[in-house]
Amino acid sequence: MKTVLNVIWLVLSGFWLFLAYLLAGVLLCVTIIGIPFGIAAFRIGLYALWPFGYTTVDRPDAGAPSCVGNVLWLVLAGWWLALAHIATGIALCVTIIGIPFGIANFKLIPVSLLPLGREIVRTDEPFAAR
Repeated sequence: MKTVLNVIWLVLSGFWLFLAYLLAGVLLCVTIIGIPFGIAAFRIGLYALWPFGYTTVDRPDAGAPSCVGNVLWLVLAGWWLALAHIATGIALCVTIIGIPFGIANFKLIPVSLLPLGREIVRTDEPFAAR
């Protein structure tokens, strides 16, 4: 079932969101300081490409640097990507068939706003990272 949902997701919005994260990652990797943010963008882009079957968990070893990094991320790329998720989520919720995909878009908003200090894991092992 996850595979069917992921394929439909890919056609409806996953590919375009992946391209947005790819663009953000490339732009952030231009400078040396932005490389960790670019890597986070690539990681979340893969999650946005295939979201069903995966979830995010907080990393307990993430400290103050991830908090500072999240503030920088929010200013540089986070709110643009969150707006993309909000727009596609609302557009997908217009139809009854698109509601699960719109909800998946809304599920991606917190990780697009504050990605550092989170880890993407499979849904059958959400506590494996702890």
